[in-house]
Amino acid sequence: MNDSNGYAVFFFPPALEALGDAIKPYLQDGPVGPHVPCREVDTGGAFIEMTLEGRAPDGRVIALELMVPGNMVRMIVSAHSDNEFGFYDRNRPQAMLEPGMAMVPPADATPDADTAPAAASTTPA
Repeated sequence: MNDSNGYAVFFFPPALEALGDAIKPYLQDGPVGPHVPCREVDTGGAFIEMTLEGRAPDGRVIALELMVPGNMVRMIVSAHSDNEFGFYDRNRPQAMLEPGMAMVPPADATPDADTAPAAASTTPA
């Protein structure tokens, strides 16, 4: 999928055959096979609902909804471009982190004098 955000929906070969010419305008060919690139996917019912971006004949951007039976879909791949998602190596040097990321010490680390927050004053002002 050439997009940096969204999903790639892959179909079983018999599903592509059954959908025929109706699915062809929405398919993109990629290194791992034909797929439908979409912005959103809802798998909450009997049909997989896909929201795609399209262009009207006059050039306006429009949202299209494509729904197919769930048993036709082989795989859905998320293609989001988040800098860090999920777990990462907290022992990785700070220089290797993406810009804007803060290094969070492991839970079992004891703070040293250089990194410990200053104690709040207990004397009244």
